[in-house]
Amino acid sequence: MVISKISILSKIALVIASVLFIGSLFYPMWRIELEAPQYPEGLVLQLHANKIAGDVDIINGLNHYIGMKTLHTEDFLEFTILPYIMIAFAASSLIMVFFSNKKSVTMLFIAFILFVVLAAVDFYRWNYDYGHDLDPKAAIQVPGMAYQPPLIGYKQLLNFGAYSIPDIGGWMLTGAGVLLFVVVAIERKFFARFRKSKVSATAIAIAMLTLSSCGSDEAKPIILNTDSCDFCKMTISNGKFGAEVITEKGRYYKFDDVACMVQYVKTNTSVTYTSFFINDFLQENTLIPAQTGFYLKGGTLASPMRGNVAAFKTEAASRNYRDKLGATSITWGEVFNSY
Repeated sequence: MVISKISILSKIALVIASVLFIGSLFYPMWRIELEAPQYPEGLVLQLHANKIAGDVDIINGLNHYIGMKTLHTEDFLEFTILPYIMIAFAASSLIMVFFSNKKSVTMLFIAFILFVVLAAVDFYRWNYDYGHDLDPKAAIQVPGMAYQPPLIGYKQLLNFGAYSIPDIGGWMLTGAGVLLFVVVAIERKFFARFRKSKVSATAIAIAMLTLSSCGSDEAKPIILNTDSCDFCKMTISNGKFGAEVITEKGRYYKFDDVACMVQYVKTNTSVTYTSFFINDFLQENTLIPAQTGFYLKGGTLASPMRGNVAAFKTEAASRNYRDKLGATSITWGEVFNSY
């Protein structure tokens, strides 16, 4: 038996990576979610290593009307060979625990990166062909319109919002790839080189936190007299009562009244919302986090859709206006349960 030349930590990482490769075969690797008013719970197309699953029949029915080809597992060679590729990666990771050296581990990581690149190119080609190769005799035809879903992220297709994101199996593959990178970094002494170049762990952590904070947890300004309420469809013109939510997938929805926002959220329960914002009553068109606001309701308040709730950034400001407006102080929880 050839004695392994890699560290114990690398061996553990390779074993876990092998388990993740095999585990990805039992879960969908990718998902395309479609959201539209006529499908409040949304439609999902799930891509496993060996099949297409989810709301395939419904989506095929919709595709027929716009001239897209219907989707069938047997039409794709990828679903035949992909399980064997995952098994090969799993077996290679496990074999390298016992018979390996630094060079072979590096080659495995490079092979995985090449696989990811080729898979992305193939997925893009697949999306492009299905989105552009339309039946000229389709019942619904929009000149110049194509229906190609995004490679990753969000895209609007007519009245459908399409999200293309990894599923459980895809995140397993991502984890396996990260572990392979960690093994290569350990065995190639990348971390030691960082230390020698005096790059501190603190500096790296600060940089990572800075990057992670640039996500979609910040409100987008409402453009008055231009943006429309996503619930009542009225143009947002009053800068004192506007509201906004952000979904788990980073999509923004804007409203002219907190009542519209709450009713929209309660109507679309299949969506996960991560952030809520409401305009500060005292600062024209300035959104503040809903959970930190202080609220008044009723009295002489008159919001666009009769929600009649005003938000204030500070408790002192809400107290000062409570008597002036003849309103009642309420909490964010009470606001949410009012409609």
